[in-house]
Amino acid sequence: MSDTAYVQLLNLTAGAVLLCAVLVLWRRELAVIIRLFAAQGVALAALIAVLAWHEGSPELAVLAAGVAVLRAGVLPAVLRRALGTAREGTEPVREVRPVVNVAASLLAAALLTLLAFAVSRPIVELAPSPATQAVPIGMAVVLIGFFVLVTRRRAVSHLVGFLLMDNGITAVGFLTTAGIGLIVEVGVALDVLLALLVLQVLTGRMREAFGNTDLDELRELHD
Repeated sequence: MSDTAYVQLLNLTAGAVLLCAVLVLWRRELAVIIRLFAAQGVALAALIAVLAWHEGSPELAVLAAGVAVLRAGVLPAVLRRALGTAREGTEPVREVRPVVNVAASLLAAALLTLLAFAVSRPIVELAPSPATQAVPIGMAVVLIGFFVLVTRRRAVSHLVGFLLMDNGITAVGFLTTAGIGLIVEVGVALDVLLALLVLQVLTGRMREAFGNTDLDELRELHD
């Protein structure tokens, strides 16, 4: 792969990862948000595949395939199952009362992206390369995921926010080290999957016990 093609593909895939995170803030239908998370998993796998192609690393290629299966297939399927457990009636489940509205959320995403570029500047300057120059995008995804986690009310939205953060951390790990090792990635992936399965069970229990997965309404029950 030529250096020009490598840089273009790297920027394209990293930009797609960030775009999916921003679109999660824009949309309110949880089914659409899960599809956006799956699309981000595809973009993340493509980013790793570009690194594998450039490095000529079969291990990275295997990791790219594993990331695609886990983050674009298995985890979205678990989220859809949790959404089915949390579904209330026949209407699509939506974020009807987010803490921050759409316009403010998109503005916050822009500010968080600028913050990520500012915070990541020392890393980029330490070892300048096309890969490290994309590190701020991964940091921005981590911050946006945390923003989703603290501003959404639905339990499923909280799961998506947590997984967005994990995708961002994974992207930063691969961009800074050209791969974090097969054993480490498999271990982290299994931990994330286990945590998501536990949270899915808790979501189902919340629905059965309280008839809702809106965390604010559950706080009112506590009060």
